[in-house]
Amino acid sequence: MLNRRQLEEYKNDGFTIYKNFLNKLIIKNIINEVNSVITSNKISQESIMEMEPDENKAVRRLYEPCSNYPICKEVSESKIVLDCVEQLIGKNIIFHYSKLNMKPPRVGSVVEWHQDLTYYPLTNNDSLTFLIYLDNASSENGCLKIIKKSHISGIKNHDKNDIFQGRVMEKVDEHNVEYIEASAGTAIFMHCMSLHSSAQNISQKSRRTLIMSYRAVDAYPIYSKMTEKTESSARLVRGKHSNVARFNFESFPIPRFKEEIKSLYELQKDSRENRI
Repeated sequence: MLNRRQLEEYKNDGFTIYKNFLNKLIIKNIINEVNSVITSNKISQESIMEMEPDENKAVRRLYEPCSNYPICKEVSESKIVLDCVEQLIGKNIIFHYSKLNMKPPRVGSVVEWHQDLTYYPLTNNDSLTFLIYLDNASSENGCLKIIKKSHISGIKNHDKNDIFQGRVMEKVDEHNVEYIEASAGTAIFMHCMSLHSSAQNISQKSRRTLIMSYRAVDAYPIYSKMTEKTESSARLVRGKHSNVARFNFESFPIPRFKEEIKSLYELQKDSRENRI
C-alpha cells in the first residue's frame, strides 16, 4: 500500500516513487521471460516488437507483455499493484495497456516531452501509468524525467497544423524537472497528465522498464484512431463495470494522424524531421 506521504506526492506532484516494490527474483523471472520471447522463432516478431533504427537492430519495445506473457500478466493483476492503484483512482479498475521499453546500451531512443492522455483521450483523467525499473536507472542510461505539478496545468499543445505530433510543441519549462534515478525494482506511479520524457541511453548498461496503464471503469475512451489499438487489451481487473461515463473535461483534443498510426518513437522522429 502507498503511505500518506506517497499519496500526497501523487496528488501534489503528479507522481510518486516506491522503492524496492518488486524483489530481485520477480525481476529476474520477468527478464528471463522477455529474453525468451525475443529469441523465440515461434511468435511473429513484427506484431510484438519494435526495433531500434540502428545497424544491430536491437529491440527497443515489446508490446502488450502483460497480455501475452504469464509473469508480466501476473504482476499487472497482483494484489500489491492493484491495492496501490485503487488508492489513486478508485476500487473499480480497468487494465488499459502495457509495454516494455528496452533502452538498449548506447542506442536507447529519446522520448520527448509528452502527456500520456493526449494519445488515448478519456472522459476523465482518473488514469495512471505504473512503471517498474527492471535495471538500475540513471541519467546516463535514460531514466524517466518528470516535471513536478505539470498534471495540474492542463493539456499542452501536441499538434502542428492540426496534426498530432506525439510531443509537446510549445516550450517546456524544465526548472521543476526531476530525474527518477533509482535501483531495479523501483516503481513509479504517474498521473496520465504529467509531462515526462527520457534521454538517449549513452551508457553501456540497459534500462529496461515495464510499463502498465490503468484507468477507472467510468473513464471511457473518446473515440479516435488510437481507440481500437489501446482497447484491444483493456480488461476489468478489479471491481465491476460501469454503464455510466464520468466527464471532468469541458473539451479535450482528439489526436488526428496524417497517415497510419505510428509508435511514439516513429511519430516523434517524423515530427522532429518535419515530415508531419
